[in-house]
Amino acid sequence: MDVVSDAISAVRVGEPSSNRLRVSGTWCVRLSPYEGAGFHVVLSGACRLLPDGGGEPVSLGPGDVVLLPHGAGHVLADRAATEAQVRRAVPFEEVRDTDVPRSGPGPAVELLCGKYRLDRSRTHPLMAELPQVVHLPHRVGDHPELRTAVDLLARELDGRRPGGCLALPNLLDLLLIYMIRAWMARAEAGAWPAVLNDPVATAALRALHSDPAAPWTNELLAARAGVSRATLSRRFTSLVGRPPMAYLTWWRLTLAATRLRETDAPLTTVARETGYGSPYALSHAFSRAYGVTPGRYRDLGR
Repeated sequence: MDVVSDAISAVRVGEPSSNRLRVSGTWCVRLSPYEGAGFHVVLSGACRLLPDGGGEPVSLGPGDVVLLPHGAGHVLADRAATEAQVRRAVPFEEVRDTDVPRSGPGPAVELLCGKYRLDRSRTHPLMAELPQVVHLPHRVGDHPELRTAVDLLARELDGRRPGGCLALPNLLDLLLIYMIRAWMARAEAGAWPAVLNDPVATAALRALHSDPAAPWTNELLAARAGVSRATLSRRFTSLVGRPPMAYLTWWRLTLAATRLRETDAPLTTVARETGYGSPYALSHAFSRAYGVTPGRYRDLGR
């Protein structure tokens, strides 16, 4: 797998959920902080997103997509809503999947609002680096895959089509990938867009993610990247923020945590899949990193 796929797979838990929101007139809806990632797709109309904590309001128009990768609380409101009305925003749970007219004139707005469940204990630094709000405005020619996913989602929401129960969650998974791709393509700051544009760091990461259980050394990894060991160490550490072998250890333990939570594989199998010579070696490293034994970590996730 590639780094972006692994970064998403490691943190994702269960299936995404989504609800359609249809509002008109003067309206304000509050979404509480969430232990995951939230998103909104504006299917028609226009509105504002107001992040908690006094962040800059974001104006949203038809076709716009917004991702809140750290689950920040926020308010969605019509463009004419006052501060007093925002403070009295209706909880989202009271209005989702319904037509909610509000007093006063104003055009109708339709949004797809949803959540991705995430396990923060396994967050990849690429995901951690995402800003609180990722706004991807609709512009003709920009991010065609994202635009296609939005169009397909809108069609799936039009009615109960055969296979929709499978199509919708899979389209939502694609939407997450395309939102992160779009952010990386236009990010003006941040380490990970630079990491994945560096041929040496990318070659090393691809090798580690392709076969994390292999007996990697700095020498073998440098040979795979086609550079000297010193060059690999300098560039990888500078861009990624930790040396190659430290990153490998972290990634192996992250994979072990994922296997423990998502499968019933015995510890011997998990150790073999993640590059540890014995269950004891994995248990020692895992307990040091997570503060609990692998068995206890698995039990806590159930």
